[in-house]
Amino acid sequence: MLAEACKEPLLGMYYLATLPLRRRRAAQLVAAGQAPVMALYYHRVADEYPNSWTISTERFKEEILWLRERFEIVTLLEAQQRMAAPVNRAAAVCITFDDGYADNCRDALPWLLDEKIPFTYFVASGNVLEGRPFIHDVRQGRPLEPNTREQIRCLAEAGVEIGAHTRNHINLGPISSQEILDSEIFGSKRDLESITGRTVRYFAFPYGLHANLSQAAFQTAFRAGYWGVCSAYGGYNLPGDDPFHIHRIHGDPSWARFCNWMTGDPRKFRRIPQFDAGDFRAAAALNPDC
Repeated sequence: MLAEACKEPLLGMYYLATLPLRRRRAAQLVAAGQAPVMALYYHRVADEYPNSWTISTERFKEEILWLRERFEIVTLLEAQQRMAAPVNRAAAVCITFDDGYADNCRDALPWLLDEKIPFTYFVASGNVLEGRPFIHDVRQGRPLEPNTREQIRCLAEAGVEIGAHTRNHINLGPISSQEILDSEIFGSKRDLESITGRTVRYFAFPYGLHANLSQAAFQTAFRAGYWGVCSAYGGYNLPGDDPFHIHRIHGDPSWARFCNWMTGDPRKFRRIPQFDAGDFRAAAALNPDC
């Protein structure tokens, strides 16, 4: 905690020192038609029992309002369409959530709906269906309630894009069993479509780092009929990128880190080697009627 507290002012100084360079680069990208599409992911918005995957209600709203003043907030489909296009002249942001915490329905999600801010809500379907706390919370000695079926159904009825996040929030990276991949990726889609009565179009990898993804999992998601998949190891989405794979950045509770990521940190433009998307380009990004 002390080390993290020491990093905050240093990161703030780095952000301010590099801000003129960032602004120039942002203007250059817009002029060149290469404005980025950024996708943020959150987990739990709550004021009780904070942990590293929780952000306070006040800070969450501050971040969203800050974003709305500076960027277009768009759906994942709009993000894919901008990635598939050769030119994008307006920087944009997507808002997503992972896991499926009941606490989000207290304040954060109703507020987003009231403000007409689009977002995608990725859910681990097994935790919802069984009312089972997430194993990472259990390990910390603080089991927290997952969303209920009724909450997910109500969100879908309110127009929220419900996405799949596996059945059991497992690390898919090392999984070689096609049976397990099918159960977690196909199965979560079927579970959520049964709950909502709507097509589930997007999938987010649990943990979402490069080691938690695999070529086999990508192929399985494509065969399952998803329009796109989301990772969580940072990076900006640019015109000409593969629209099937949407890179996301953590909606960090640290204000300095959040502003740093959202204003074009040079480190986020460095690309980690990708899985070969090959034929996996999302038809939905090019033809919304598919």
